[in-house]
Amino acid sequence: MTDRRAWGVFRELAHSPGRESDDGEILRLTAKQLEAQGFTVLLKEADELGDRAEASPSLVFAMCERIQPLQQLRQRERAGTLVVNAPAAILNTYRHRMLFRWRRAGVPFPKSRLLSTRARPAPKTWPMWVKRGDVHNTEAGDVVRVESADECRAALDRLTRRGIPRAVVQAHVSGDLVKFYGVIDGDRPDRPLRWFRWFYHKGQDVTGHVFDPDELAALARRAALALGLEVFGGDALVTGRRAPRQEALLVIDVNAWPSFALFRDEAAGEIAEYLARRVAGHLGRRRW
Repeated sequence: MTDRRAWGVFRELAHSPGRESDDGEILRLTAKQLEAQGFTVLLKEADELGDRAEASPSLVFAMCERIQPLQQLRQRERAGTLVVNAPAAILNTYRHRMLFRWRRAGVPFPKSRLLSTRARPAPKTWPMWVKRGDVHNTEAGDVVRVESADECRAALDRLTRRGIPRAVVQAHVSGDLVKFYGVIDGDRPDRPLRWFRWFYHKGQDVTGHVFDPDELAALARRAALALGLEVFGGDALVTGRRAPRQEALLVIDVNAWPSFALFRDEAAGEIAEYLARRVAGHLGRRRW
């Protein structure tokens, strides 16, 4: 492998509310790990990708989420650059795409409805969650728990005034909320998990519902694969349910390239090792 140039692309600040430092740090640590393996790494902001005259590297590892930079990365991907996560996979984390792909793949998640923010739904049970229908949480109001039809309409109206056309109204499910991080080996046909960690979210009274961590890992992998992700994180609920047709584990969200905050050093090493191997395989296939 002769081409060891790489770009790392930061997440847009507007998409990292309260996590700006954490998101930036995982990208920097991954870059350092790649440099230790002989790569030359240039870190870029998402709005610095538009120069078509700039020669493409062999690898881009990207945290950006807006459509324009993803389109720019898609052009370089088509020209032969390996982009992780793939731009199409990152777009699949937009909620209206994500829920469609999860339904098709049979991934269990709380009952959800995608609708116009001008709609006036009338759920029969409360509370519910109102979530913007595209990107994940960027500011207050993007994800809101509502206790009544009036609160639901008010939350949708606020999204409408911000120019957000679609929302997801999702049933509230009680349970223990867990966070997970993972890396899928996208270079192997069976796409196994090569690294996985989970922990309980802070700020909750953990009931302690019994569950199998291997089942959580398998579910997280399934949800990420449905979106095409390799480096991912997400949230799941341990419901304690055991009755037929009731899932003990439900996925709430999956996002591309999280901050890996509690496991940052470990994750950076694992990701860099994986990316280096992916680049070697990618360039080998290109030579053929």
